[in-house]
Amino acid sequence: MTIQTQRGAHAQISRRRRSLLKRYRSLYLLAVIPVIYLCVYRYYPIIAQFVLSFKDYKILGGIWGSDWVGWSNFQELFNGSEFSRILINTVRISVLNLLAGFFPPILLAIMLFDMRSSLYRRISQSLLYLPHFFSWVVVYNLVLALFSNTGYINGLRGALGLDSVDYLMQVDTFLPLLIGSGLWKELGWGTIIYLAALTSIDTELFDVAKIDGAGPLQRIWYITLPGILPVVVFVLTMSLGRIFSAANTEQILLFYGPQNYSVSDVIGTWVYRQGLGKLKYSLGAAVDLFQSVIGLILVLICNKAANKIAGVGIW
Repeated sequence: MTIQTQRGAHAQISRRRRSLLKRYRSLYLLAVIPVIYLCVYRYYPIIAQFVLSFKDYKILGGIWGSDWVGWSNFQELFNGSEFSRILINTVRISVLNLLAGFFPPILLAIMLFDMRSSLYRRISQSLLYLPHFFSWVVVYNLVLALFSNTGYINGLRGALGLDSVDYLMQVDTFLPLLIGSGLWKELGWGTIIYLAALTSIDTELFDVAKIDGAGPLQRIWYITLPGILPVVVFVLTMSLGRIFSAANTEQILLFYGPQNYSVSDVIGTWVYRQGLGKLKYSLGAAVDLFQSVIGLILVLICNKAANKIAGVGIW
């Protein structure tokens, strides 16, 4: 192709672009507002947090006027005497939350989907969705009313002649209460995405399976689960990406205390005390960057493994 021909082709492409811009200019103008929103409220905070994690933040200097300190914030984090403890606690609570909250919504969604009465299904869904809209303060007070020293459980123990137990402060009972209350709050809400996936399965497959003599468990194994497999892989991948934030800081801040710090203190609560309590904002930004990088790596690994093993992935 000669230079003159190349110039002609580029000129034709430029004219076509100008024609498209002129034709769809109203749509491009409408896109300006969401683009500005993304830049200001999404991308700028990410960039600012990344820069802040390598600086010694001073209020007077701000993010951009503070001094660069390189890897000092990360060294303070990794060399801290509490880092191993809070990392282990974070992973433990996150994995327990993942295990406790992954399979029950799938089973519950299948049960709701198989209900013959639409009225009972709607009533059940409404009752199951309701706890999701409770704040963690409300959930904590419900747990407190049941398991505190003067709660209903200890009242029942007293009536039976047993000693009272401070369940919320006991190391052995803290994690079951934490995981259990979180499961109760989000169980119903977690079924929504699976119910949406179940509605996309061709109902004729179930009818044919019944005619062939397949029982309920066989229909679930060979039709229902393969039909929702892409959604299951997606939820699992995103859950692994949030492995460090799955230890819900807001919930733990309400539930934990000095007596159970050994099992309840996680990265989020530690950052809360260091970042806000001691005004170490740069250290908090470094911790968030560390969590984000680990989460990204886990998402990539999980997606690659899902594509290789199950043939299904996010991309």
